[in-house]
Amino acid sequence: MDTVTINQDNPYFPSSLKKYFHYGDPLSITAIGNTAILQNKTLALFCSTKCPGNIILKTYDLMKRLRESGITVISGFHSPMERECLNILLKGKQPVIVCPARGIEGMRIKEDFRKPLDEGGLLLLSPFTEKVKRISSERALERNRFIAALADKIFIPYAAPNSKTEQFCHDLIRWNKPIYTNNSEANKNLLALGIQPFNLERNSER
Repeated sequence: MDTVTINQDNPYFPSSLKKYFHYGDPLSITAIGNTAILQNKTLALFCSTKCPGNIILKTYDLMKRLRESGITVISGFHSPMERECLNILLKGKQPVIVCPARGIEGMRIKEDFRKPLDEGGLLLLSPFTEKVKRISSERALERNRFIAALADKIFIPYAAPNSKTEQFCHDLIRWNKPIYTNNSEANKNLLALGIQPFNLERNSER
């Protein structure tokens, strides 16, 4: 499938990137798949590498409900928890946006991506050029900022205390975007920051 470059003068270029994200000059993004998905309201997903058992169960249940509600989820889907969420979401018909922490030109398309790409339900998106072939912690952070800049709302199932994910939450709060988490004692560090418990009925606006 062909790779498309979306520049700032393209009508599909998300206006939120101009406000929150400043990687590259001039700023452009590359895409594989249905670029019309960029017009959807999106929910970003970020999660620490390891999660308590009750958080895992809550998050699995929520992903199934998001899938049934048709909500577009955007993420790097890199951590184990995020990857499991992607497996759940790909079984549905709702759009999904996957953002690798590297350039996507010439990237090998995973087998489980092919059907949703062909059906128009999946978009691969990156702010990196084709020269960026390797993933690094710095690029992963830049990728996460890119995702958060695109998203209308942000969901963080779990951020371990003093982790990079928790520090990222501190950065995101300054953007004044709606941020949510699982309502759990394990997330008291996030709730103490003012991050709200996620309620599907209240946050199901597409």
